[in-house]
Amino acid sequence: MIRVVTAARLERLEAAAGTAREHARQTSGAANEAFGRHVRKLYAVTDRAERAEATATEVGTILAHAIKELSVAQQELLLKDIEIRRLREELEAARWMEGRTLTVLLHYGEPHTIYATREDLYADTATHGVPAGTVWVPLGERAPSACEWSCAAFIHDAASNGFRRASLPAPKPVGEAA
Repeated sequence: MIRVVTAARLERLEAAAGTAREHARQTSGAANEAFGRHVRKLYAVTDRAERAEATATEVGTILAHAIKELSVAQQELLLKDIEIRRLREELEAARWMEGRTLTVLLHYGEPHTIYATREDLYADTATHGVPAGTVWVPLGERAPSACEWSCAAFIHDAASNGFRRASLPAPKPVGEAA
């Protein structure tokens, strides 16, 4: 098929092609502008994300260091608390002991058992063959080794941080001089 194209038709086609090119150029420009805005937003979001990640890493490092310091401080506090408890118990024990009497059960003059009170000693001597109603008499001038069972009271002496006999034997003259 042969078609005859007139000059008017060519002018209309050229005008339509020019309009289409102008429209394509405007659309391409708008697309380029939109792409540019999108790329700028993408760069801005990426930059914010990188800064947030760096900040999070820095905060994580600071937090790890703070947790380590807190752990060390808690350990020190625990040790100090233990030391305070120990010192309080020691102080309470010293207060409890001050002026208290302990009674020692002696077997032929050798220490056998220590009791908190004389009553505890009397209650327990039955296990050692001493009848429960036995009257305990002071040793007097007898040597402790002369008696099978005897008892001696000791008082806590804060000055020496130890115990001393509650009743001391009479001093013997040295070299007949008294």
